[in-house]
Amino acid sequence: MAQTLFDKLWAEHRVCDAGDGADLLAIDRLLLHERTGGVALKSLAENGYSVRDPSRVYAIMDHIVSFRAGRGRDESRSPGGEAFITETRQMAEAAGIHLIDTDSPAQGIVHVTAPEQGIVLPGYSIVCPDSHTCSLGAFGAMAWGIGSSEAEHVMATGVIRAKKPPQMRVSIDGELPAGCSAKDIALYVIAKYGAAGGKRCAIEYAGSTVADLSIEGRLTLCNMAVEFAAFSALIAPDEQIFSYARSRLADRSDVDKAMAHWRTLTTDDHAVFDYEIHVDACEITPQISWGTSPEESMPLGGHIPLTAPARALEYMGLSPAQPIAGLPIQGAFIGSCTNGRLSDLQAAATVLKGRRVASGVRAVCVPGSQQVRAEAEALGVDQVFIAAGFEWGEPGCAMCFYAGGETFPPGARVVSSTNRNFEGRQGPGVRTHITSPATVAACAVAGKICAPVNLPALEPEVV
Repeated sequence: MAQTLFDKLWAEHRVCDAGDGADLLAIDRLLLHERTGGVALKSLAENGYSVRDPSRVYAIMDHIVSFRAGRGRDESRSPGGEAFITETRQMAEAAGIHLIDTDSPAQGIVHVTAPEQGIVLPGYSIVCPDSHTCSLGAFGAMAWGIGSSEAEHVMATGVIRAKKPPQMRVSIDGELPAGCSAKDIALYVIAKYGAAGGKRCAIEYAGSTVADLSIEGRLTLCNMAVEFAAFSALIAPDEQIFSYARSRLADRSDVDKAMAHWRTLTTDDHAVFDYEIHVDACEITPQISWGTSPEESMPLGGHIPLTAPARALEYMGLSPAQPIAGLPIQGAFIGSCTNGRLSDLQAAATVLKGRRVASGVRAVCVPGSQQVRAEAEALGVDQVFIAAGFEWGEPGCAMCFYAGGETFPPGARVVSSTNRNFEGRQGPGVRTHITSPATVAACAVAGKICAPVNLPALEPEVV
């Protein structure tokens, strides 16, 4: 019988029938972060259990670490957050699990650093108490977000109880127009089919457009699947993924065996999905959100819908039929597990080079990991941001979500490369417009919402 890629991954990790339509699945990697990791580890110990296989568990400091340049080892961006950092460190060391601490050269946002460090590989099952774990499906892995109590169960037993979700294939074909990125694909699909359009499915992204995406673009696309109400997302691995993953295998003697397995990770011809969506990439244009849900997104040249919900309009300070372009902004943020990778920063730097952030706009860039930060600095990307007037921060989730402490002021209109724009996501009363890094950079320079192509041309350099 023809199988989907998700069918194959589920079958490979299925241990037994758990009853009531659920299965027990073996978990290859459990990722923790300091916001919930220390709590889960402490609860596990207090209940008299130990970590069954410490080699499979990783604690990574990312969610509430300070993004201030030169931050201290225990410095948090949340009032009292230092306790989460120190407790996670202590509990991780006591449990004998892997710890990627605040001062580690491998530190970064969990979904950014996991691929860099070879923690995720094709065919793995991966869970984490974070909804954007679906990002890692970009490697042909079965990855999804779980709760803290489920994380305890995985640590104690090595398995998790789950019901197999329905499946959806989203096929995207055609050449992506100039100026468009994976972020624009994600927002376009969510806006067209709705924030509930993923129907809690395991979504496989396929098609020529997806195949042409870089690894970082694929991570962005899978990252946003949870905003589409997906259970998880994945993309069949190809030579680009194989090359990346092969270089990160801990045991080089396993290369041939690993490659043989990885090449089986495809959806069979004639495999049947519960739902199919087909998207013509040629119809996609640069996108930006206008409301308080990712589904409330539109082309940069669009107008606020006449049928827009009154609550969203009130919160965002907008009116029906109002053009989105030209809205004054007070803040710009580039970073997050969605768009904090090197290619994201390079795309923004291309727009920023030779330009300055508009007066009255606070602009912040936080690389997704220490590796991204080091690579960007080696290429001089940091200097482009700093010369333009951006703050250059230490890696972490930073201003992606509000956790108390530093944020944009209430009522500020902010363009952001992050994944969520609900009320208060970036702080009380903050009005967030999510878009691509290049568009964030253009808006920061213009001091208003605008596309990169609409910025005035730079004066020729005098030789």
